[in-house]
Amino acid sequence: MRKARYIRLADMLSTAIQDGKLAPGTKLPTHRAFAEQFNVALATATRAYGELEQRGLIVGEAGRGTYVRDLSLQVKLGVQQTENDGLIDLVFNMPGDVADADMLRAGLRRLARAGDLEAMLRYQPHGGRTHERRIIAESLKSTLGPIDPECLLVTSGGQHGLAIIAFGLFRRGDVVATDTLTYPGFKSVAALQGLELVPVEGRGGVMNPDDLEKQCRERKIRAVYLMPTVHNPLGVVMDETTRQRLIDVASKHNLLVIEDAAYAFLEPNPPPSLISLAPERTVHIGGFSKSLATGLRMGYLIAHATHTDRLLEAIRATTWNTPALISGLVTGWIEDGTLASSEENRRSDGAERQQLCRTVLDGQSILSHQNAGFAWLPLEKGVRAEPIVTRLKERGISASGAEPFATTIAVPQALRLAFGGVPKGELKGIFQAVREAVERAALT
Repeated sequence: MRKARYIRLADMLSTAIQDGKLAPGTKLPTHRAFAEQFNVALATATRAYGELEQRGLIVGEAGRGTYVRDLSLQVKLGVQQTENDGLIDLVFNMPGDVADADMLRAGLRRLARAGDLEAMLRYQPHGGRTHERRIIAESLKSTLGPIDPECLLVTSGGQHGLAIIAFGLFRRGDVVATDTLTYPGFKSVAALQGLELVPVEGRGGVMNPDDLEKQCRERKIRAVYLMPTVHNPLGVVMDETTRQRLIDVASKHNLLVIEDAAYAFLEPNPPPSLISLAPERTVHIGGFSKSLATGLRMGYLIAHATHTDRLLEAIRATTWNTPALISGLVTGWIEDGTLASSEENRRSDGAERQQLCRTVLDGQSILSHQNAGFAWLPLEKGVRAEPIVTRLKERGISASGAEPFATTIAVPQALRLAFGGVPKGELKGIFQAVREAVERAALT
């Protein structure tokens, strides 16, 4: 069967891109110019370009045009990664400390001296062991208020928590409101579950309650996903007034509120959490990857009792239970003060890195939290992120543009730099390389 004309045109351009005849960054003709060049209807040209975008070969930028992607940069799991090993990684934020291995050794020795080791080898309750849920709930009282341990479920990391919410509380086709820039992991979960994300306007990572209200009047929205305390990727902390206004909109339109607190520990004096303002409609997600170790993969969900049965079923269907070895380590560190000490070290370390970032990149527009190991660099008008990412890769540095974080059709031109796990001695040179790449792009 003969292929449709738009597919044949897409195949032709695909071959040219794969063969290198159309180099990364090449600007393609407008849809109308392409249609005239190949004597086809405008709709056919538009479908051909749409096919190429689906294949990941080109990217359209509102108001600027359509460009050939750099095929050595793959978009995986919602975050841009490079395929080659040996690159300095500014894509994934992996905070750590030289003392972390000693922390693990001490924790394992403590577990080895514990009484019932054999119990850790058996299946555990889906939501976690009762005494460990109590320990976690008690540790959160100062920031979240009183938490019923029965409403706190232990998960295999924050990302697992997001998946459990999507699978346990939503149906395919449900609509969730998000920021125009949001966590790529939530985008991945939404895509897997078939959820539609509706971007809500805001400023600097703070959602506009009026625009959420407007979207709710126009659409049947089921929930709103927020990172009110240390937004990823922008680092902003939402003020209390906006939090309350968003809760008011959620109450008026019966929205479920998803509060992601992955980086909340970085803010020493946060406003009241969303779950403390509206416990009956908020599902709160937290974890220990950023405060203790990314490889431990332990987190928690807090939800109203009306949701726990479905969430427990989702845990059962995905992991059955979080390994007791991991939960035993983490709750032990909560009780002996190790977690509190590690959080303080992460805040202090992040503050040093942020200061160095701002010193070297002085003059560049930077959005970040003062204690975070990541920063957002909006680019000047007319400057594109992809050539900068490509140039940095040539210098052995892997960085990300805005696309993995964007929920809008028009993707802003920006860089997201994650430097929490990079050795401090290398940071100054890395930031200088970023500055040079950005300045060079501004001149071309």
